[in-house]
Amino acid sequence: DAGGNTGVDRALEVFASHDLALPLLRDRADAQGLHIDLRFAGSADALQALAHGRCDVAGFHVPVLRSSANAPGFVRALKSLLKPGRHKLIACHRRRQGLMVAHGNPHEVLGLQDLTRPKLRFVNRQPGSGTRLLTEHLLHEAGLDAERIGGFHGPCEDTHVAIAAAVASSVADVGVGIEAAAAQFNLHFVPLAEEDYFLVCLKEWLDCAAVARLRALLASAPWTAALATLAGCTPHAQAGQV
Repeated sequence: DAGGNTGVDRALEVFASHDLALPLLRDRADAQGLHIDLRFAGSADALQALAHGRCDVAGFHVPVLRSSANAPGFVRALKSLLKPGRHKLIACHRRRQGLMVAHGNPHEVLGLQDLTRPKLRFVNRQPGSGTRLLTEHLLHEAGLDAERIGGFHGPCEDTHVAIAAAVASSVADVGVGIEAAAAQFNLHFVPLAEEDYFLVCLKEWLDCAAVARLRALLASAPWTAALATLAGCTPHAQAGQV
């Protein structure tokens, strides 16, 4: 019961799609006495965890779009998990996703169309992840068939860092991930899309003191400064707002 439990006396349970900014948020919250138990999962899995009461706050991301009609895959995957009036979105940050390739771009990968080249090894994110949804959305927009991409349905990874590590260690030639992960592994980055990252909680949790403090942190200068350390990440224009 959110009304009977302020949430300050225990950790705020957060299931979130993988992102390098979230550990920074957790650390800054911890320094202020707000404890966050952060677990990473795919966007759909994080929202399922919220729906089943396994967390207090979920984190997911969607590309910046003019309308939902432009992204039927995201609508199919996420719409049933978000109920107007019941769920409240809290703006977190904006980030860039793109193709990660070896330093110096030895395969001369310039865009999605290059993924269909013979012998180019692609490593994908796990089904249900927002990045996999984004990849499928961008391929559909570009009129490219995923079946022509070597490795698209092969072994997959659960995080941006794991994709970057696979490329850096030459296990794969290319993968989709956030610019911050590419920078961490000194990889070449080909931008594809900007995304908004949101946190979401049940309506009754907005009055919880822990969520109020989380929202205040997202709107603060320390959060802006933390994001400045990550390539391709900026504060959302409405960070902390519902």
